[in-house]
Amino acid sequence: MSSMIKAHIYTLIILVSLECFFVHSDAQLQIGFYSGSCSTAEFIVKQEVGKAYFKDRGLAAGLVRLHFHDCFVRGCDASVLIDSTPSNQAEKDSPANNPSLRGFDIIDNAKVRLEALCPGVVSCADIIAFAARDSIQITGGLSYDVPAGRRDGRVSLIADTKALPPATANLAQLTQMFSTHGLTQEEMVTLSGAHTIGRSHCTSFASRLYNFNSTVNQDPSLNPLYASKLKQECPKDSSNVDLVVPMNPDSPTISDTGYYMDVLNNRGLFTSDQSLLASPSTANQVRQNTMNPFVWKSKFADAMVKMGRIGVITGQQGEVRTNCRVVNLNR
Repeated sequence: MSSMIKAHIYTLIILVSLECFFVHSDAQLQIGFYSGSCSTAEFIVKQEVGKAYFKDRGLAAGLVRLHFHDCFVRGCDASVLIDSTPSNQAEKDSPANNPSLRGFDIIDNAKVRLEALCPGVVSCADIIAFAARDSIQITGGLSYDVPAGRRDGRVSLIADTKALPPATANLAQLTQMFSTHGLTQEEMVTLSGAHTIGRSHCTSFASRLYNFNSTVNQDPSLNPLYASKLKQECPKDSSNVDLVVPMNPDSPTISDTGYYMDVLNNRGLFTSDQSLLASPSTANQVRQNTMNPFVWKSKFADAMVKMGRIGVITGQQGEVRTNCRVVNLNR
């Protein structure tokens, strides 16, 4: 057998082995993963989400965003939950996450209960995924089965948060950032609908009101009446960094297609929201989502499941943290 044929066969063996590894790794995520090891795991998470939502309806959006920001950085491995230390600044202290990201205490509460019942079994990454699903359901979206079996990562670096799509992103940038994680442009438009619930700090979009570019102060694509209202809620010279406004003013705590209606009316809060009208295909998707609420909810549920598989670690990789904020000491 010639050396060239041997090399070709060797290459094929490596490719097949790699394919089997990735298929096997992905297959380890399964619906009902904890049915035998901690059968009430999903119920406990749902209880904690419900209790939090009863006190503050805005926390549902926080938990959905927590899942996004976890998965887009190092994959869905709960790295977003790790606290900073004197020697390391973690993801949660990035300007992209602090002070806007919230819901950490809800994950903590669920974890404490689960550790008391099933110590060392349920990962923090799966708790985040369950909590996001429950938050979508409790706000009026469709429920969906969450394939579980994620393990928790041991690394959280502030520098890695550059992978998060910024509020200033244009359509090409958004498409590329989602594509990097295996998500299509249509799935990007679908998942952008998460902005139907929640709020934003004024600092995330103030440039659209007061300092858009060297020619104009106000973004000309922004609905003038909406811009005027935003200026009242977010004064130019305010030193209050905690000022917030609802993403979808008419129904900020309901998972509906009001977000897409806002975008069509040039009331998308972020540049990234309004950029969905920048191409005929994405603009058409926005219109279709507006007219077909149930179809959007169904597509959103499917896209959340797909997003929840990004970069997962399973099997013997990583760990199951005892405290979601701290890496286990017994490596």
